[in-house]
Amino acid sequence: MRIINSVREMAEASRKFREDGLTVGLVPTMGSLHDGHLSLVRLARKENSVNVLSIFVNPAQFGPGEDLDRYPRDLEGDTAKCRREDVDVVFAPDPADVYSPGFGTYVDVEGVSGVLCGASRPGHFRGVATVVSKLFNMVRPHRAYFGQKDYQQTVVIRKMVKDLDMDVEVAVGPTVREPDGLAMSSRNAYLKPDERMAATKIYRALASAKSMRESGETAADALLNKVRDMLREEQTLRLEYASLVDPDDLHELKNAVGKSVLAVAVRVGSTRLIDNIVI
Repeated sequence: MRIINSVREMAEASRKFREDGLTVGLVPTMGSLHDGHLSLVRLARKENSVNVLSIFVNPAQFGPGEDLDRYPRDLEGDTAKCRREDVDVVFAPDPADVYSPGFGTYVDVEGVSGVLCGASRPGHFRGVATVVSKLFNMVRPHRAYFGQKDYQQTVVIRKMVKDLDMDVEVAVGPTVREPDGLAMSSRNAYLKPDERMAATKIYRALASAKSMRESGETAADALLNKVRDMLREEQTLRLEYASLVDPDDLHELKNAVGKSVLAVAVRVGSTRLIDNIVI
């Protein structure tokens, strides 16, 4: 396994991969790897000649007062996991190499960035789209892999790729969950034991709404009220939003007819968690 810290070295390695006729798969991460990330690595390994995993805690996607400084970091542990998964390249650039002095160019993906998480985290998806576009330029992947847990992010990235004619295929892997249903997330490490237990209610609420839909209920209000009522049962949970949205453009739906996405953001103590379910 090769560890690359320089943007220039990564670009040169990617150029050589392509010259040699190799396909490149990229799994962009902020580190603190868990089985959700590693499931994407396995997809990339299966579908490409070379798999690259990037580790970069992107300052551009954190707002004032958010957890940039305390976001979990474990480069040594992450690289050990990557070796076990036969990752070919770990790309872990320095922030100063990604955002050089005087940096002032950002990517805004309009329409799908200002809703759901974007409503309470202004500028977040501008930071996401910007760093992902930069990673695409550095790594030049044929395919890039993202997890369904960050559903809005996948929609933003797909729209960016389409609108800017980027030559990369965006692949989305399913949400990977703990045995009790909690979606795997690096931020789960913040949870105290009682908060960790309460957080399992998030998926149970989503699954209950999905069960209602499968039993014939289509009204968005009824499905969302089910989610809200179940989450209110846990005092440590504070719902930020619950929305039933179109899977492609994220506009809110009044009825769950055809494919839709039920998405939530919940504060568990001081930790913000997101989850979703396709119905």
